[in-house]
Amino acid sequence: MRGGLDVADVEQGGHQGDGGPPPADLIERGAELKGQLVAFGQSPRFERWLTPLLLEAAGPERQLDEGEVIRIIDHFVLRYRLPNGSTVVDRFVAGRKDLTASDREMLLSWRDPVEGVFEIQRKDGDAVVLLNLVDDLEYRTYSNVGRAAFRGVSKGGFLHTCLVPVHSAGGAWLVSGAMSYYPRSSATEIAQAALELATSRPELVFRNPRKIEQGWQRMREDRAAFVEFCGGDELVLAPAEAEDLLNAYYRHRQEAAVAAQPGRARRGRLPGPGLPLFELPPELVDSDTIGVIYDQVDGLNFYADYGMLRDLFTDPTLVGRRQYQDLLRTYLREESVTPLPIRRLTAAHPEAADEVFRKLLRKPGFTWSEHGEALLRRRKPWYYKDESRPGVSVIGDRLSRLATGCR
Repeated sequence: MRGGLDVADVEQGGHQGDGGPPPADLIERGAELKGQLVAFGQSPRFERWLTPLLLEAAGPERQLDEGEVIRIIDHFVLRYRLPNGSTVVDRFVAGRKDLTASDREMLLSWRDPVEGVFEIQRKDGDAVVLLNLVDDLEYRTYSNVGRAAFRGVSKGGFLHTCLVPVHSAGGAWLVSGAMSYYPRSSATEIAQAALELATSRPELVFRNPRKIEQGWQRMREDRAAFVEFCGGDELVLAPAEAEDLLNAYYRHRQEAAVAAQPGRARRGRLPGPGLPLFELPPELVDSDTIGVIYDQVDGLNFYADYGMLRDLFTDPTLVGRRQYQDLLRTYLREESVTPLPIRRLTAAHPEAADEVFRKLLRKPGFTWSEHGEALLRRRKPWYYKDESRPGVSVIGDRLSRLATGCR
């Protein structure tokens, strides 16, 4: 388990739509290709994958509103991974020999749509300029049906939708899938939805390169404060103790923030220090112990039965017991567990690590210094696939203001 969210006043992050209005024929071509792609994705060849997604979303009542159907289909054609790892848009491009290089570039760029909660900054001809409250970037946005799509929306309102680039380097964006509009009176609820999106999917925040830089800086500051408050960056506690300590730490951080800016606290810009902040997920609550590790790169993480795993590396003769073997295999196998805890324990107990893994893997010649990193790369390729990102998401000033009711 990993993550964090930092409410910070920062400059608005930048623009994703500064290229000026694109040619009308480019918008029309994008709309034409999107329509053909959606029809392709709904063809019988993909029915075996799309139909179960729709049925699952419909639930026992077998009811779905039109907007939800559109969202599911849009996600399916752009991002759903078919058994061979490709997407519907990959197959569409591969099967259409008549597409130009520009068409192919635009279509393939749609595999990474921008999902967010957007505040309407202004209308500009056929476009609306949107501020994404999640990544703090502006997007000049068009619709495949023209300005009529934005007739019912007004400045200061909000849109929940996805965007795809009209052209991969053109600075213009096209609404993709369903578009839900909310008036400015919904600001508090909208801000909460944006915060939940930023917390649950930090990769959406990090579309903005500045948020990556700010996230690393905030995480360094937070980690230093955590170490000072808790006495170290690695703790082994009972679940209830871990919850109490983390809540005490977060209250301490809130109180420090309020004390640093008393004027803003009086205006209601910062949450009060008595709010409940942290709860362990159910899968950790039943553990005998919880490992709490705040790493410089991997951030703040929580590990089930970490005390038992630490005992194994303290006393490697325990590897002969089934429950200890099973626990170590779980740490090696589960995608929810990063390499961090094993790296920590093997670094602290290098000789024991050799003995433990020789018995576990039944490889007498295994040494952690020679073979350990290769083992982790085989067992956890997903961890090494992408560049590291900070464990703290820094939101922008506009979302911070909306979330605390100050518009």
